[in-house]
Amino acid sequence: MARESWQGTNLPRVGGFNRAVVLDTIRQHGEVSRVELARRTGLTAQTMSNIVRALMADGLVTENGHAPSNGGKRRVLLKVVPDAYSSVGLHLDPERITGVLLDLAGGVRLRSHRRVPAGATPSAVVGGLTRTFHQLVRRSGVDTARVLGVGLAVPGPLDAAHRAVLEPPNLDGWPDVALADVLEERAGIPVVMDNDATAAAIGERWAGGAERAGSFVYVYLGSGVGIGVVLGDQVHRGVSNNAGEIGHVHSGGGRACHCGRRACHCGRRGCLEAYCSTRAIVAAWRDAGATPKGESVADAYDELCRRAADGDTAAVRVLRQAATRLGQSLASVVSVLDVDRVVLGGPALRHVAELVRDRVAKVVRDQVWASRVRPVHVQTALIGEDAGAVGAASLVLDHTYSPRLTTLLGP
Repeated sequence: MARESWQGTNLPRVGGFNRAVVLDTIRQHGEVSRVELARRTGLTAQTMSNIVRALMADGLVTENGHAPSNGGKRRVLLKVVPDAYSSVGLHLDPERITGVLLDLAGGVRLRSHRRVPAGATPSAVVGGLTRTFHQLVRRSGVDTARVLGVGLAVPGPLDAAHRAVLEPPNLDGWPDVALADVLEERAGIPVVMDNDATAAAIGERWAGGAERAGSFVYVYLGSGVGIGVVLGDQVHRGVSNNAGEIGHVHSGGGRACHCGRRACHCGRRGCLEAYCSTRAIVAAWRDAGATPKGESVADAYDELCRRAADGDTAAVRVLRQAATRLGQSLASVVSVLDVDRVVLGGPALRHVAELVRDRVAKVVRDQVWASRVRPVHVQTALIGEDAGAVGAASLVLDHTYSPRLTTLLGP
């Protein structure tokens, strides 16, 4: 069961933690009174009053009208000030760079898209990322002093200690690149980096408020497939910050990845991405006799999805087969983690979100363990197809303002 909200505490190290709990609770519920805040967080009225006063003094929270009267004095409502600060999110996909500027409430103020040429070097990509950042800030008119930082979402695997991307599978010819440090130097602003699926999960939690409180698995469907895991409102990254690399888990088949080589880059056959990546799905469609008009994988995949949305039998069949494989793998994930929600998101769902969700939901429902005591709900994402970029921007907000257990436990 999802917790109603974080609870404050009287343990040592509480100052920053309680402040984050209060701000997070206000953000999740949109508008809330001081009395309701005290009830939801477990903090005393005096502690609550002090924290709210400090948040208002910092310009993060404001009073916003009154709650309906229940016969007594009407309670003043509090809400987060959206324009207090902003963050920029940049998502590096093998075929394009997507950028967004997010306000403090998680609202998208601006979007930007830029193509990544085939065979682009790391230097050229960093140039594109930097230009996208400056373009978003300039167009928004936001004071750069009010931009908290840049979040960067990238395909894994990652070397978190060195802030580096390690030979990403869909960016051929890339060595180990300390991408976060290089971008930080070029843009002149702090950069935080994470796996794109994990970033998208954070974005979903930040934007979803109470609707995404608790635990869920976020499935990011882009050029490849990955998952982000949120357990008890905390993102699970694993010991090497590479949790969620489901794309190269064996899916029970023997197909080689359709990535321009005979075998998957990991050296194995039967990886989930051999069935569920956009490249694999387009290849399966061609094998079924289709002749897409688009030359690039992205264009061909978009055509496939449009045809499926219009009821084309062959296109629907190919997508249902991929969704079946995905559902089978997710049933195992759900059973291992004991979560009751799966959220599907990412650009690969454009035009076909309902088709894919319905098939995945059926497979998960049929195959998940202990479905009677833990019914699993499969939902489409709230943050849309730019999930990677929105998640990247949310990384900055989450890092700055969300309650963290490490605040209490210390280094």
